[in-house]
Amino acid sequence: MIPYDPHFGYKHRYEESYAGLPVVEIAPEEQEIPDPASVAVRISSGWDDYDIEEAFDALLARVETAKVPALVIGGWEDCYETSSEHLVGLLADNAAWFPGLRSLFLGAISSDEAEISWIQQSDVTPLLEAFPRLERLEVRGGTGLRLRPVRHESLRMLRFETGGLPAVVVRAVGASDLPALEHLDLWFGEESYGGDATVADLAPILSGERLPALRHLGLQDSEIQDELAAAVASAPVVARLESLALSMGVLTDAGAEALLGGEPMTHLHTLDLHHHFLTDAMVARVTEALPGVEVDLSEQEEAEEDEGEIWRYVAVSE
Repeated sequence: MIPYDPHFGYKHRYEESYAGLPVVEIAPEEQEIPDPASVAVRISSGWDDYDIEEAFDALLARVETAKVPALVIGGWEDCYETSSEHLVGLLADNAAWFPGLRSLFLGAISSDEAEISWIQQSDVTPLLEAFPRLERLEVRGGTGLRLRPVRHESLRMLRFETGGLPAVVVRAVGASDLPALEHLDLWFGEESYGGDATVADLAPILSGERLPALRHLGLQDSEIQDELAAAVASAPVVARLESLALSMGVLTDAGAEALLGGEPMTHLHTLDLHHHFLTDAMVARVTEALPGVEVDLSEQEEAEEDEGEIWRYVAVSE
């Protein structure tokens, strides 16, 4: 489950580890550099002290980058006003320095630095084109985020954490050929923050035709979680999944009813529904219907009423 902090909310800080490796921050000032093959290297802006390009130059100058297996890119200066386009280009243009890179997180920025909706992203397709051996790509922030359809032979994990996922990104994932992809997470967020994807945009993903290796699917943090659940209930891709996440959104009894009435899910190892709006009776039904499945039904929320209107909320938006 995604870590939750009562002050900063859902986030991926990656201050200690990423891709199973300890994280080491590289800054322009001199410091002891461990074996680069055994760590995930993190660079970010030092805000008033140095910019992220200076940190990147220090990385190239002082680390044997050919051995670096994982990069964590934190905040860049004015990340809430300046897009990641220059940074994406910087990484892509210097891909030859990182022949061993397998994991990359772009925008590992915690909420105390910038809210997820403030992070200005860009077209991340050049990263996949420049790193054909990349196995893991994770991006945080949906504002300005773009992706074009690609074919990538090595990618095993693709994750987009957003408070508003553009439909163009969802459609591009569905139109991409990703024969090795095992793990896909999409945080849809709210329409008010740019989350304009629909169930129809997901059709190619739910068919699974271009995703023969997929074993985990996360369709999360959505205002249309019931509709997503109903679509998943009859989706061909579900039969091959080992884990499914429909968490962090506004799932109600209607969505859970659709899941229970759809294709069998007893083959799943885990079903993540945390942060939901199910009644106690439906929680019991889901638990009883899937006795061999590890079902996360934590964070049972209650709808709020304001001037006669019922309000339900996703876990991550702003």
